[in-house]
Amino acid sequence: MINVLVIDDSAVMRTFLSQVINAQPDMRLAGVVSDPLLAIERIRRTAPDVITLDVEMPRMNGLDFLRKLMAVRPLPVLMISSLTQEGADATFRALELGAVDFFPKPASLDELARVSQDIAEKIRAAAQARVVRASAGSQLLPAPAAPQRPRGRMAVGTIIGIGASTGGVEALRAILTELPAQMPPILMAQHMLPGFTETFARRLDAISALSVRQACDGDEAVEGTVYVAPGGRHLLLARESGRYLLRVTDDAAVNRHRPSVDALFMSMARTAGAQAIGLLMTGMGADGAEGLLAMRHAGAITLAQDEASSIVFGMPRQAIALGAAQEVIGLTQVAARLRALTQQSSPEN
Repeated sequence: MINVLVIDDSAVMRTFLSQVINAQPDMRLAGVVSDPLLAIERIRRTAPDVITLDVEMPRMNGLDFLRKLMAVRPLPVLMISSLTQEGADATFRALELGAVDFFPKPASLDELARVSQDIAEKIRAAAQARVVRASAGSQLLPAPAAPQRPRGRMAVGTIIGIGASTGGVEALRAILTELPAQMPPILMAQHMLPGFTETFARRLDAISALSVRQACDGDEAVEGTVYVAPGGRHLLLARESGRYLLRVTDDAAVNRHRPSVDALFMSMARTAGAQAIGLLMTGMGADGAEGLLAMRHAGAITLAQDEASSIVFGMPRQAIALGAAQEVIGLTQVAARLRALTQQSSPEN
């Protein structure tokens, strides 16, 4: 049974989240409080498995509370985010501080009902999460002077696809800060809703030697650039006149996700074959496992994140069980491995 503590100053959200939790056979409401100071004693008494936490609250805001909580008693925390630029920035700051995941604050009662099962799934994923105590080194800081980013076209060659879900935001940050500017195009499918991926790409761009941008339909995939799938849309790879092109579509969800890692990886298997590298990372469920297997069958190099470094091992576990991953690798080794693989495959080597 998953014990969930709700911390929110909105009576409507407290009521709604209580109803969502009470409707799940595997969850129990550990308590409902209106501000973080009241939550401290409740945490001591109820030992929750998961906390849902609003950002803007009286007496102590959610980020300050999260910072203190992760320093003394790390617990899986789901942030409730507003769909504004300020809300998106605060959300990513919360993930830097150790929050497991987030969901947007619904704008209406109708929307509340539509997203109830999605929220329940996020709570389940959070309950499985391996919580890491945040440190100063894990926070997004201005990057040192980066090498000049390459410009211009790149002939069809090596291309990298990365898929992630719960825990992926910080894992992707860790990888990109270690990669040089001279890398093949990188396509990313991170499970994320509309309104957040543009901010996500902008924050990654600020700390990486690579150029990071939200993908647009028709973009040419060029060297030194990372393309993030837009929230709520699929990112696919196509090939035309000797070039890799990106397709951004509104096709139906795959594995209940849009963007879907399987959709990206399947397109890379068809389009790039043995010239591709696929990496499946932390996340709940099985999205990406079949796609990574298709990439391996097409001759691509396929990697999966190991259990010890995954916040949630579900997606990599499924890929490994299928035999989709040629290598299982820890997060701290990923960047060096990608560098080595792309050097091996470059024309001059």
